[in-house]
Amino acid sequence: MSNGDPLGAQLPPPRSPAGEALHMFCRNYAALAGLVMLIAIVTVTLVGPYIYPVDPFDIVWAPLSAPGEEGLWMGTDYLGRDILAGMLHGGRATLAVAVSAASITVLIGISVGALAGFYRGWVDEVLMRITEFFQVLPTLLFAMVLVGLFGASLEMIAIAIGIVSWTSVARLARAEFLKLRELEYVRAARSLGASNSRIIWLVILPNALPPLIVQSALIVGVAILFEAGLSFLGLGDPNVMSWGLMIGSNRESIFDAWWGVTFPGLIIFLTVLSISLIGDGLNDALNPKLRER
Repeated sequence: MSNGDPLGAQLPPPRSPAGEALHMFCRNYAALAGLVMLIAIVTVTLVGPYIYPVDPFDIVWAPLSAPGEEGLWMGTDYLGRDILAGMLHGGRATLAVAVSAASITVLIGISVGALAGFYRGWVDEVLMRITEFFQVLPTLLFAMVLVGLFGASLEMIAIAIGIVSWTSVARLARAEFLKLRELEYVRAARSLGASNSRIIWLVILPNALPPLIVQSALIVGVAILFEAGLSFLGLGDPNVMSWGLMIGSNRESIFDAWWGVTFPGLIIFLTVLSISLIGDGLNDALNPKLRER
């Protein structure tokens, strides 16, 4: 006890900012449910193909067999392929495209927004005009054009999604850099002779990360929907099974065999929902203004 105060020993030690954010995230039960759901989905897609080693492109039974027939838990698609095998294998491709596209989006967006917000002036004008040009383009149509021109491989799909989705990250990064560039610790780093690149990437960026982390998490969900949309329109990679490809290839038989579209659509819905819940939880945890709600 300090100063003889009997209540002093009862006060909990102050938490670090990271500890406080973790505490707030753990208090958000919806975010925790989303995290558990996402971990379960990722684990099943990674481990499932080893437990259920069926090639998703193999013809295993009659086309459009209902779930439960001949031991096929989710039935077969219009060609007679095992839908459960497609679900397990397709998750790898879908999640890989989503994470890759989100990484490209964040890399481009943070680079453009950081340079525009830090240098301002003509650099800001040029980069923001480029950002506005990409922002007014219809994103799905632009992605379709890129995939149609350069091929429907998973790599190209990820690049196309990244190229059309970075503008929101750029604007957010620019706003954060405009707000932080004149603060005392940035002036102190500049007075000590730190280079502009060091100030941008090692001084300002770490303090601008919280809202960017939230935005990055949500972009993963958007990328999953983008991949599904491209595959639904016939622009997915036909040589790699994905959830979007399953929906696109079975859409014509939806009224005769609902399971071919419903099961992959449901897993996409649950994955995007879990990411959205995690994003909301991160927003509450990393935003000090929301911690008292």
